[in-house]
Amino acid sequence: MTYSGAERRQHPRISARFIVSYRVLEEADNVDISQTKNLCLGGMLLTTNRKFDPGTNLALEIRLPFDPHPIIMVGKVVESREITKNLIYDTRLMFLAIDESHRKSIGQTVDYYLKKDKK
Repeated sequence: MTYSGAERRQHPRISARFIVSYRVLEEADNVDISQTKNLCLGGMLLTTNRKFDPGTNLALEIRLPFDPHPIIMVGKVVESREITKNLIYDTRLMFLAIDESHRKSIGQTVDYYLKKDKK
């Protein structure tokens, strides 16, 4: 199924796999590890092992190639769609709380992959 409507994305998006740990913000434990399917300055798509309701806030920790430290931030679930019944979900997130240095790291990563893909 191809989307043929107007492009709503505000930021360029890269298809890249980075390790992410995530948990529901209000839960102190119950951390899962996954990987991104794509990433941009405004959010990410990752594979999760459970469905999340839209509006759920997730605490995220992601490792990117241009930052030696993990980036810790909060993302809000936009959509969580079942891919494999009761097993795998594609979960779209919009970043909520992210500091400027982490935003810069994501920007550098996106720029690098965009340039690399054009070659």
